[in-house]
Amino acid sequence: MAATDSTQGMQGWLDSYSSDHQNPTNRLLHWICVPLILWCAIAMMWTIPVPPMIGRPGFWSVLALVLAFTWYWKKSRRLAAALFVVLVLLCLLTEFAYRTLGAHNLLLTGIGVFVVAWIGQFIGHAIEGRRPSFFTDLAYLLVGPAWLMDKLLRRVGI
Repeated sequence: MAATDSTQGMQGWLDSYSSDHQNPTNRLLHWICVPLILWCAIAMMWTIPVPPMIGRPGFWSVLALVLAFTWYWKKSRRLAAALFVVLVLLCLLTEFAYRTLGAHNLLLTGIGVFVVAWIGQFIGHAIEGRRPSFFTDLAYLLVGPAWLMDKLLRRVGI
């Protein structure tokens, strides 16, 4: 069954993602870069202007996270619950950064870290000798954080 099949369970997505990430250096770079990229995506969306009648800064970011969380929840409640905690913490961090740095500086910081983290990802894949998984299906952009969370939960016995 192809990973892009809508019936693919989370374990299938994780197994497919894992097969593209066998090199220890690439894995290490993913442990560093995936969380940074996730935070940058949240931070950059946090700075998108929001009409006051529909919400406040962060609205678009939280909306995107609700959609992502829905996908996680449908695939694995265990991973979704754990990722929910991480996503809330990242939102709290981003709100603090927004208030401290302001929208413009948060955006610039997000862009800078995003670029550096993606360079790290591509270096890892060059070392691995495989293309990033998201080149075959953009859903793998959601699988990366779930893959790391799955590994973390397994390490702590959950």
